[in-house]
Amino acid sequence: MADLSPIEANLILYMRLWCDGSDGQTAVWSDLSQALGPQRGRSALGAFEMLFNLCARHGRRSLMRHAVGCCCVGADEACFANFVMTAATGERDDAMLIATLLVRADVAPVVTSVAVQVGLALHQMELRPQIATTDLSQRPSILH
Repeated sequence: MADLSPIEANLILYMRLWCDGSDGQTAVWSDLSQALGPQRGRSALGAFEMLFNLCARHGRRSLMRHAVGCCCVGADEACFANFVMTAATGERDDAMLIATLLVRADVAPVVTSVAVQVGLALHQMELRPQIATTDLSQRPSILH
């Protein structure tokens, strides 16, 4: 986990927590709402829930995962994180190709669209503290 980007690590952690049941799902909601606010957090949670449900319902097989506290990353976890990150960076064709490793080919476009939403929400979470701590006095005074 230490070798992953913060967004990829969060995706894997959220996946693990989500699979652990209602307490884990509450922890995911708490983290999203705290970082994004209640409205954006609920939207991100809905997208994550839809993504995970689509993967579970239309998956080629059950996604395997490690325990929440484990520092290892399994192949399915790495594939899931890579898929969401690829989708969120606009590489739709590559993301759909990766999606076919997780779900049936006919579901790949839908899953990819939802993965974009999840990935962008996690990118917003990562950027939010940087925006809040930016010193606005360092901005140039010239406006165009």
